[in-house]
Amino acid sequence: MRSSKTIHVISAHAEGEVGDVIVGGVLPPPGDTIWEQSRWIAQDQTLRNFVLNEPRGGVFRHVNLLVPPKHPEAQAAWIIMEPEDTPPMSGSNSICVSTVLLDAGLVEMTEPETHLVLEAPGGLVRVRAECRDGKAERIFVQNVPSFASRLDETLEVEGLGTLAVDTAYGGDSFVIVDAAALGFSLNESEAHDIAKLGVKITNAANAQLGFEHPDNPDWRHISFCLFAGPLSQGVQGLEAGAAVAIQPGKVDRSPTGTALSARMAVLHARGRMKTGDRLTTRSLIGSTFSGKILSEASVAGHPAINPEISGRGWITGIHQHMLDPSDPWPGGYRLSDTWGAR
Repeated sequence: MRSSKTIHVISAHAEGEVGDVIVGGVLPPPGDTIWEQSRWIAQDQTLRNFVLNEPRGGVFRHVNLLVPPKHPEAQAAWIIMEPEDTPPMSGSNSICVSTVLLDAGLVEMTEPETHLVLEAPGGLVRVRAECRDGKAERIFVQNVPSFASRLDETLEVEGLGTLAVDTAYGGDSFVIVDAAALGFSLNESEAHDIAKLGVKITNAANAQLGFEHPDNPDWRHISFCLFAGPLSQGVQGLEAGAAVAIQPGKVDRSPTGTALSARMAVLHARGRMKTGDRLTTRSLIGSTFSGKILSEASVAGHPAINPEISGRGWITGIHQHMLDPSDPWPGGYRLSDTWGAR
C-alpha cells in the first residue's frame, strides 16, 4: 500500500455518539493556546476535511485531535472537530477522549478511580474515571462554567410561527425549545424531523437573537438546538428526555453533555435547580448522561454554574486513514443527501 499521509485513530463512542481520537500522524497546529490551535484547525480546514468528509468520515462522525497541553496542570489536551464546528468543549467527546486515554494505556490507570486534568479549547476540565479490570467504566467531567444567556425570548420560525425559547452556554451555545410544545415525544422515529426542524430553528435564532460569550469574543453564534423534554422527579433527582440537532442536520445519539450543562444553567437561573441538585437526560436511543450542579460561578460578572456531567464510553476500533497520492478526492467530498443543502 502506498500513502502520502497516514493518520492513526482510535475510534470510540460515548453513549452512542461517535468521538474518534487521533493519536498519531498529525503534528500540533500552530498557536500559543489550545484555543488558538483550534481556530487554526477551523480556518485551515485541511485536517477537518480529511477526517470528517467522506469517504473516511460522514455527518455522524466527530474527531478529536490529541495535542500537548499548554496548561501546567493538564496531562493532555484535545481539539474537537464536529461536522460544521470546531467548538470550545464537548461532553461526549470529552468522555471519548478520557476513555481512549485510559483504556488504550496512553495515561496510567489507577483503580478504582483515576483523576485527570484535560485542556479543551474552552478551558480546563477535571475528570474522575471509575475504573475496574482495566476499563474506564464511567467518566465524570467537571465542565467549563455554564450560563443562561436569554430567557423566555420569542423567535419567529417560518412554518412554525412564534416560539418561546431560551439560549444558553454549556461549553457550546444552544437555543432551547420545548419538545412537547412542538409535538415531539422524543423517540427514535422522530429523529429525521427533529434534525431538519432543529437546523431551521438554529438558523432563525442566529439571525434574530445571536449569541455573545462574555469571555470569548470569538464565539458569536448558536451551534445547536436542544429539544428539551418535560421534567419529572426520579430517584436521584430530575429526569428529562433530550434531543440535540447538530448542523448540518443530524441528531446527537447521546444526550449531549454541553446541552445538559446548558439546561442545568437555565433551570438554576429560574430557581428550579440549586447547588447539589441533579438532572439526568435521556437520548433518542435511550442512553443517559447524569448532571450535577457542583457550585455557583461567574463568567465575566455573568451568573453561571460549575456543572459536572457523567456517562460511559467504549473503544470500537483502531484505524489508519491513508491518502493514496492518485486519489482524485484528497480532501474528500460531501453530498446534500446526508450533509444537507449548502
